[in-house]
Amino acid sequence: MKTTDLIQVEGLRRRFDLSEPWLVRLLARRPKRFLDAVDDVSFSIERGKTYALVGESGSGKSTIALMAVGLLRPSSGHILIDGHNLYDRSRSEAEHRRIRQRLQMVFQSPYASLNPRWRVGSILAEPLRVFGLAQGPKAETHRVHELLEQVGLSVSDASRFPHEFSGGQRQRISIARALASRPDFIVCDEPTSALDVSVQAQVLNLLKDLQKDLGLTYLFITHDLAVVRVMAHRIGVLKSGRLVEEEDTKRLIEFPQSDYTRMLIRSAPRIRPSEQVHAATIPVCFPEFRSNSKELP
Repeated sequence: MKTTDLIQVEGLRRRFDLSEPWLVRLLARRPKRFLDAVDDVSFSIERGKTYALVGESGSGKSTIALMAVGLLRPSSGHILIDGHNLYDRSRSEAEHRRIRQRLQMVFQSPYASLNPRWRVGSILAEPLRVFGLAQGPKAETHRVHELLEQVGLSVSDASRFPHEFSGGQRQRISIARALASRPDFIVCDEPTSALDVSVQAQVLNLLKDLQKDLGLTYLFITHDLAVVRVMAHRIGVLKSGRLVEEEDTKRLIEFPQSDYTRMLIRSAPRIRPSEQVHAATIPVCFPEFRSNSKELP
């Protein structure tokens, strides 16, 4: 592990038991069935950088995302953050809490990831209470307002419910919630796939600005190589749970080595270097779509 690496994934595996009930298997004389969703995956992420995992649906991207933030235990292998094993059973609960405070996740759907019965202020205050990061109601309110302004929303939005916002604004709230615990590492699981193109650009720019300002490290999960070209410093290509290729973003897109990577690139013709700029590259081309732009509710 290099001293500049924040995250180290070593030999990660996740096997799911898809077997039918014992009695059914006994009567039908059928063996157990297993699915290796992730099979011996290893990579590292430098501090302050973005590592993207790309691949078709079912390739194991989201399974790795869940394991990376402690929501799904791997069958074998290790996930290290600053050299500390996220799944080390010998550590105390207090030590695990300190490690997990440094990890957060922005989910794919802003519609499903926010509690519709809670006001935005309560959604953002919950991590502060869980990790004991605000001393008293006044400090908690101040931090909630600070988070809203950090993602380009208004202080008055704290009193509103999630259904009162647009999709892009909801995703900003999800990002603010992820920032509440002051993490070092955020997993972004296809955070723009449910948004239209112009709003995607705003959210991607917001993530890039936050990374620059706060020194955040991202694991970016996506199937869209056009988005990856804008966001990632390095790319890992997943196929059927295995890492088939890994390289710096520019080199991988221009000189793919595996047939599978070439197929993914052909399926997203917008990212071919010889072509003109398309809507997917708005974040780096049009300043009117910078992160402080606001969508209409």
